[in-house]
Amino acid sequence: MKILYIDCGMGAAGDMLTAALLELLPDPDQFVRKLNALGLPGVEFKKEPSVKCGITGTHISVTVHGEEEESCDHNPDHGTLHAHEHGHDPHEAEHGHHHEHGHHHSGLHDIEHIVREHLPVSEKVKEDVMAVYRLIAEAESQAHGVPVTEIHFHEVGTMDAVADITAVCMLMEEIAPDQVVVSPIHVGSGQVKCAHGILPVPAPATAYILRGVPVYGGSIRGELCTPTGAALLRHFAAKFGDMPVMATQRIGYGMGKKDFEAANCVRVLLGEAADKRDTVAELTCNIDDMTAESIGFAMETLFAAGALEVYTVPVGMKKSRPGVLLCTMCREADKDEMVRLIFKHTTTIGIREQVSNRYTLKRSVETVGTPFGQIRKKVSAGYGTRREKYEYEDLARIARQRGMSIEEVAAQSKAGK
Repeated sequence: MKILYIDCGMGAAGDMLTAALLELLPDPDQFVRKLNALGLPGVEFKKEPSVKCGITGTHISVTVHGEEEESCDHNPDHGTLHAHEHGHDPHEAEHGHHHEHGHHHSGLHDIEHIVREHLPVSEKVKEDVMAVYRLIAEAESQAHGVPVTEIHFHEVGTMDAVADITAVCMLMEEIAPDQVVVSPIHVGSGQVKCAHGILPVPAPATAYILRGVPVYGGSIRGELCTPTGAALLRHFAAKFGDMPVMATQRIGYGMGKKDFEAANCVRVLLGEAADKRDTVAELTCNIDDMTAESIGFAMETLFAAGALEVYTVPVGMKKSRPGVLLCTMCREADKDEMVRLIFKHTTTIGIREQVSNRYTLKRSVETVGTPFGQIRKKVSAGYGTRREKYEYEDLARIARQRGMSIEEVAAQSKAGK
C-alpha cells in the first residue's frame, strides 16, 4: 500500500502543501509548467529553493497579475478565502489581508463556474477542488453567521485560491496514494490581527474545519494553520495520527515564508506499508419509495464526496414490496459525512454500519507510448498478481477523435500497431 504521511508540526497552508508535494515528483519543474498552463487569468506559479533551519526545501509563490497576496501573520496563504458579508466594507478581508480598491468579488457559484467550465483538469480534480471550497465556504459562513450564498471572495483571493487548491488536488491525483495519514496539526497560539480586529488562533474558520481533528498549540505565536491548509488536509486525510509503519521512499519539504525557531515547513513522506490491509466502513439501508433517477443521483453524490464504492442490490421488502439495498463503502474518517448525505438524499430512516478489513493490490499509474500518443495505464500488483488496464478517459478521447471503438483503440495500443 502506498501511504502519504503529512507532518504538520508547523501547521499547513496551501502553498506549503503544494511545494512539499512537488518535491515527491521526479520532475517538479515540468509540473510547475503544467500548472502555469492551466489558463487561470494572470496567475503564475514560481518555484524556488528555500532553506529553513539548515533544511533545504521548496517555496512556491502564486502571483495574480504580478500581485502576491500577503498575510500579516504566518505565511501568505494564497488559498485562504476572504469572505465578506453583504454590507461590509468591500476592501476589508479576513485574517489580516488588505487589498487595493476596485477589485471584483465572486460568490461560490462563480468559483464553481471557473472550476467546472474552464479548468483543463480531470473530473476527479474538479470534484476535489469544489469539495475543498465547500468546506471553507461553510466554515466562513459559520464564522460570519450568514448563509453560504452570501459569502463573497475577493478577486485576487479567488484566483490564487483556485490556483493553490487546484495545484494540491492535481498533485494528489499525480501521486495517487492509497492512503493519506496526517499528523496532529500544530495550529499556533496567541492572536492574529485582521481587518475586522483581533482574532484568536486558530482563526474561527480554521477551528470550524478542524472539528474532531487532533490539534495542539504551543510556544510559537501566530497562525500556523490556515483555513485552506485545514480544508485540504480534512478532505484528503483518511485518518489523523502518528506516522504508520512504512518503508519511506521519497521525502518533500514545503517551506513557508516566515522564519521561526523551528523549521517553518510542511514535510511529506511517501512510502510503502507491508500490510496491505485497511479498515473501511460499510453503510447499508433499504429503500422502497424512490425513483431510479433519485437513487442514481444519491449514488453520484456519495461518490463525489469520497465514497470508495456505492452500489445497489435488488431486495424484497415488507408487504412484498420490491426495493433496493443501497450499500456505501467509505473510509472511517468519512463515515459521518456519508451518513449525513445518505439521510439527505434518500428516503431511508435508518442506516446500518459494519466495519470491515479489506485487502488491496498496490495501485499505480504509468504513462506509456502508443500509436495514438501517450496513454495512461493503471497497474495493480501484489500477492503474486499483476493487472494492467488503460485509462478509460484516454481510450474514450481517442475513440471519439478517430471514430473507433474503445476496444479497437485498446487492442491497437497493446499491439503497438
